Amino acid sequence: MAEEVRSSPDAAAAAASTTTAASAVAAARTNKSSTRFLWPSVLRWIPTSTDHILASEERLLSLVKTPYEQEQVNIGSGPPGSKVRWFRSASDEPRFINTVTFDSKDDSPTLVMVHGYGASHGFFFRNFDALAKHFRVIAIDQLGWGGSSRPDFTCKSTEETEAWFIDSFEEWRKGKNLSNFILLGHSFGGYVAARYALKHPEHIKHLVLVGSAGFSSQTDAMYAPLIHFKATWKGAVLSHLWESNFTPQKIIRGIGPFGPDLVHKYMSARFGAYSTGEVLSGEETRLLTDYVYHTLAAKASGELCMKHIFEFGAFTRVPLLQSASEWKVPTTFIYGYEDWMPYGGAQEARKHMKVPCEIIRVPKAGHFVFIDNPTGFHSAVLYACRKFLSYGADNPSLPEGLISA
Repeated sequence: MAEEVRSSPDAAAAAASTTTAASAVAAARTNKSSTRFLWPSVLRWIPTSTDHILASEERLLSLVKTPYEQEQVNIGSGPPGSKVRWFRSASDEPRFINTVTFDSKDDSPTLVMVHGYGASHGFFFRNFDALAKHFRVIAIDQLGWGGSSRPDFTCKSTEETEAWFIDSFEEWRKGKNLSNFILLGHSFGGYVAARYALKHPEHIKHLVLVGSAGFSSQTDAMYAPLIHFKATWKGAVLSHLWESNFTPQKIIRGIGPFGPDLVHKYMSARFGAYSTGEVLSGEETRLLTDYVYHTLAAKASGELCMKHIFEFGAFTRVPLLQSASEWKVPTTFIYGYEDWMPYGGAQEARKHMKVPCEIIRVPKAGHFVFIDNPTGFHSAVLYACRKFLSYGADNPSLPEGLISA
């Protein structure tokens, strides 16, 4: 099947052999775009497309100095022999996982990075250079998000929804011929990474869960105000919207050409005026905002998973705590010190795990610890993976500034 590859200027030569395959996919995407979008983007109510996503991704990654290769990894139209409807769309066209791979030394361990809900791999743009010095870094857009395929979301249950992400990731792994790698997931991506590791532990040598969803408990005292709010009429209204799959992305699409401005205001506030750590520069804000808008405004697909995975309030319907005793992969949890996702659930899970488990807190950082305090985040990741790094095995001390929970 076809596989599209884009490269940074330094890696252009390596991509030459894929030109024919890339042209086939690009032509198919162009034909699809030409039938769906007859007007210039400035005249569309929702000024975006797959090409806009990939172009904004390329602009954002221009901030990264390490050469990289971008490819659309074909994962087929469904798992071989599958009769389950979760993967199916209105057509049987092949699905693709948008992937970027950064140059590294030949003997470097492989680190696969999985983004969270409402995000895509570009959110790690502040981390690629630092991590690529130690790892072969591969980052993906999960199926239904970012520049990956966005098939119709037909899942009807938690089981089907988990399969949507876990099985598509497994097909991607096969397509990349990967094994024995370190898997890092953020937030909802941490939930997916953990579920994948429970199902396919043979491929993972270490699991790094960053502000991971799935470990919170409604019995935690910090959630008392939220539990009380859910019992009010306002809480009932929001719960109904949640169960109706009313997502933030629908608001972005609904306001059409005013969407980019709304996204800009949020990004400027979250990573600027209200940043818990290192403020984004003007150029970083501009490029990340443009990228985020296009990934949010594109066709609804993977975003519709929320009501099947979580109850209103981000409480997991099938908590990972229930599976802690089944853990087979050594795990490191990383949390920003100001993360709204509490680390108490990870502490509770650790009590039942039969494999090594560490919990690290990073100061001057919130839920997006890798953006808020990239230096602290990199130190935490390197410490978590020290046994796989030639210089780290003999230095077991926690780096200064990090906190062990």
